Amino acid sequence: MIASVRHLLPIPNPNPTPSHHRRPAAIVICSSRVEAETRKAEPLPVFSTVRSFAPATVANLGPGFDFLGCAVSGIGDHVTVVVDPSVRPGRVAITAVHGAPKLTLDPMNNCAGIAAIAVLRALGVRSVGVSLTLEKGLPLGSGLGSSAASAAAAASAVNALFGDLLSGNDLVLAGLESEAKVSGRHADNIAPSILGGFVLVRSCDPLELIRLPFPAGRELLFVLVSPEFEAPTKKMRAVLPEEIAFKDHIWNSRHAAAVVAALAAGDVAALGAAMSADRIVEPRRSPLIPGMVAVKEAAVAAGAFGCTISGAGPTAVAVTDDEAKGQAIGEAMAEAFLKVGGLRSKVSVQRLDHEGARVNVNFMLKSPTAKAKAFRWYLLAVELISGMISNHQ
Repeated sequence: MIASVRHLLPIPNPNPTPSHHRRPAAIVICSSRVEAETRKAEPLPVFSTVRSFAPATVANLGPGFDFLGCAVSGIGDHVTVVVDPSVRPGRVAITAVHGAPKLTLDPMNNCAGIAAIAVLRALGVRSVGVSLTLEKGLPLGSGLGSSAASAAAAASAVNALFGDLLSGNDLVLAGLESEAKVSGRHADNIAPSILGGFVLVRSCDPLELIRLPFPAGRELLFVLVSPEFEAPTKKMRAVLPEEIAFKDHIWNSRHAAAVVAALAAGDVAALGAAMSADRIVEPRRSPLIPGMVAVKEAAVAAGAFGCTISGAGPTAVAVTDDEAKGQAIGEAMAEAFLKVGGLRSKVSVQRLDHEGARVNVNFMLKSPTAKAKAFRWYLLAVELISGMISNHQ
């Protein structure tokens, strides 16, 4: 879940969002579009600068195409948002993109920019403009939710800039606008990148998300092996069939249910077996990723509980419950990519990210407006305390 910054604000929010709206329940239903709420006044920036981080994600988890996903720790994108007087009110400008020179600075065609604009609109911001800097920690077309991480980081940063008024689910809706433009309207990356943990997307219209808790104290490690090969999501979706055999539908439904059951039980072995069982999407995408079939076989031979394609690929993801074994599994997978596919690759062993998108509390500068409000509240508090002392005397 997005780290709340409400405790950092210099003044209390006169209309706080109820806590049961801030943290999603097991099932959360949202409106199908991001709309500005009816507010007494347009929100003013509480900070002049906010820096945020959003984690990478593993979508599909094998048989859960477009409806299952999770956030993984350690890797992701950063966004820094600044109140910028040079930007037209209610607009967003992108000043720089680091780590991905191919990405445009046009906010209308950049994942981070689209999500930031959607959040400003949802908040009803009309008198302030913002600029942002995107730092890509994830390679493009990697199968690790690169576009979603950019959108999630931007959405959470803009929201925090104006006092953290939107819920995580509102931010998912904002991120969906970005995903719809760059890779298709699916929430299995953007939802876990914002909310953290495992998420089941029951519907996108209206948005309906189900959090899938994994038992605390159970070790779960993701072995991520990313070859030097780009697999654009749109291209990888284009190879998928419009119709499937009824028996394959039944098979995948069984194993998608098995993924959910394994998470509830904290059974990593059962999770790996279910993740490896996709008969619809993986068979169509594997031939487009050199060496993928051999990589999957190498992972299981090295002791992984299961292996599949992460999202649209080309990253391969295996699961285990032992970190040392995870490194050995990753090395075996990387060797298979090199020997069979002729691709060099990077190995990373990561845990489940439970937080999702969050702001860096050490990189938040209060705005002059917030300081002035804080001083007024300070004077009011002094006056009230002085009055209480006088009455007591």
